[in-house]
Amino acid sequence: MWIVKLGGSLNGDPLLPEWLELLDRLGGGRVTVVCGGGSFADEVRRAQTHWQFDDLAAHNMAVLAMAQTAYLCHGLHPTLRLVRSNDEIRQVLHGGHTGLWLPYDGMRQEADASTHWDQTSDSMALDLARQLNAERLVVVKSCEVNPQASLSDLGETGVLDRRFAGLARGVAFPIDVIHKGELARMRSLLLGADRGAMGA
Repeated sequence: MWIVKLGGSLNGDPLLPEWLELLDRLGGGRVTVVCGGGSFADEVRRAQTHWQFDDLAAHNMAVLAMAQTAYLCHGLHPTLRLVRSNDEIRQVLHGGHTGLWLPYDGMRQEADASTHWDQTSDSMALDLARQLNAERLVVVKSCEVNPQASLSDLGETGVLDRRFAGLARGVAFPIDVIHKGELARMRSLLLGADRGAMGA
């Protein structure tokens, strides 16, 4: 089982349909897609700046922004299967399909370590991968990714969120952070031809 996190900035990108097609075609039975909030999450940030409501409300709104992007992706590629729970993920993959995660379980009634902007959809994808004992996590970004950088370096430069590297320490699966233009590399990963991965 793989988790593939598509950066929210892809939700307005011409490459998005190509990513969805690739993950559906080669990821069936293996891949669950996690979507970032993108422009929907940017609206949450703007609203919080304007109204100054707390991070708990902003967190829940940002989770809904991720769900909006998932529904967008499903609208573009309806053969992807929307999944809400770990059990649904396993059922969809067992049926040979690619999952598309609706992260409603990430919403909170009270503030905790996850309800702030230092932890974003990147870390939520990592947490999902850990819960599911995933074989691999791939994080797809629109910004340039230094292939020599560690996860810590990428967190310090804002490519990943600030908590990601710490949460990734000790995980049992490889983590790849790749650029949105690396569709050929993703294809190679899915076909087993590329074994590279980053460390913390």
